[in-house]
Amino acid sequence: MRRFARTVVTAALAAAVVAGTAGWASADAQAAVTGPPPGTAAWRADSVSGRPLPDPARATPREVARFFAGLDEARARGLVRSHPLVVGNLDGAPLPLRYEANRLAVLATGEARFASLAEPGRQILAFDPRGRGQVAEVFGDLGRAAHVSVIVPGSDNDAAGHDRRRTPYTGPAGMARALRAAAGDATAVIAWTGYTTPVGVGLDAAEDRLAAAGAVRLARLTEGLDAVGAPDPVLFCHSYGSVVCGLAARHTDATDIVALGSPGMRAGTVAGLHTNARVWAARGPSDWIANVPNVEFAGLGHGADPTSAAFGARRIPAGDVSGHTGYFTPGTQSLKAFAAIATGETR
Repeated sequence: MRRFARTVVTAALAAAVVAGTAGWASADAQAAVTGPPPGTAAWRADSVSGRPLPDPARATPREVARFFAGLDEARARGLVRSHPLVVGNLDGAPLPLRYEANRLAVLATGEARFASLAEPGRQILAFDPRGRGQVAEVFGDLGRAAHVSVIVPGSDNDAAGHDRRRTPYTGPAGMARALRAAAGDATAVIAWTGYTTPVGVGLDAAEDRLAAAGAVRLARLTEGLDAVGAPDPVLFCHSYGSVVCGLAARHTDATDIVALGSPGMRAGTVAGLHTNARVWAARGPSDWIANVPNVEFAGLGHGADPTSAAFGARRIPAGDVSGHTGYFTPGTQSLKAFAAIATGETR
């Protein structure tokens, strides 16, 4: 009875805190970018040798892969030049074509905030300039990798801030670089800022609306990896990104799902995720996420603490992690454990 009373009080407090931010949080509410990429109408109106092009909204990644397998190089590259935003975001399309298409798409925006994404050597797997911008970047050789990991970041991430060089190891690209350096060259890591993230701490961060839209996109990404013959991935889900992973879990073929600095995964236990993946959790001693009530009340909050014994995830040592974003800092116990999970050493 006491536990029930505490839960009710905590839930009420959480609701009051979030409701108190509604004045400013509502003004900054984010509209989730969903659906096929810009340029889809022109793509649908085009054809190759009289054959219709695969519909970005309906074709499966495997159907897309079969379509491109039937094209010669000249026709495939012609589609890249004519429809870079579509080809660049088309799961199942050959990786080199997507990288080239996204380089052209970034340059075509003419926007300084995206310019660094077109630098030589960058492997941009997806790019969408709508809203704050979305991007996915590959570190390593995804076509030949023995292992693949995906970084799913949390709030305040977008295409413009995807690679914060002044704060290495904390942004999506920095986390991906650190993980690949620790895991070795046989591992490819995707920094996936592929959904509209919340901005700041407010209603968007307390609800699962943006996470639900992101979960659909994350599941599609893993389908696309299958279609090009990549290994089943490990998902590293930071902060609000763990809400995305929790909602996507049953729809992916991930071997492992790692929640770090998580406010909850919209499930009461590992079994509630309905996944065959092994589920891991980490939280550092100074991570402020520990102060977020682990409740789900009237649509607010994300449920049980993934690091609690009752949740049932495997614990990752994180005693030397500093703050909310220090999990990928070189030399930490958490990064060493992440590398072992990424390379399958813990199986």
